Amino acid sequence: MKLYTIGFTKKSAQKFFGLLREAKVTSLVDVRLNNVSQLSGFAKRDDLRYFLGEICGAQYSHRTELAPTQEMLDAYKKRGIGWAAYEENFLELMEVRQIEKSVPREVLDNTVLLCSENDALHCHRRLVAEYLAQHWDDVTIEHLA
Repeated sequence: MKLYTIGFTKKSAQKFFGLLREAKVTSLVDVRLNNVSQLSGFAKRDDLRYFLGEICGAQYSHRTELAPTQEMLDAYKKRGIGWAAYEENFLELMEVRQIEKSVPREVLDNTVLLCSENDALHCHRRLVAEYLAQHWDDVTIEHLA
């Protein structure tokens, strides 16, 4: 099973959709808590759904069970708890949510997980992908840059 991740910041629409087409993804799962922010540009929910279908022939879905809570985001972005604490808290949340059981494996095959961060290193989409790879057999992860 191939699982991709991508962030939309610091990417033009041409670069973003080009990466998705090149990877031949069949679906995109939006793992952001808020997917309608004006700051998202071409990556707002309804625009993204349209562009994915038209440009990539891919499906769109939004899965908030793969997103952090608002409290976790605020602690990290506004109160500066640090990445290590955020990562630990988010990993615990995924365990509590049992995402490996709640998200059907077939939904994520040849799928890209979307968040806003440009780099997967400090983004929860990487944590989601790695968590699932630890719980499911034969998962390979590629971060599209």
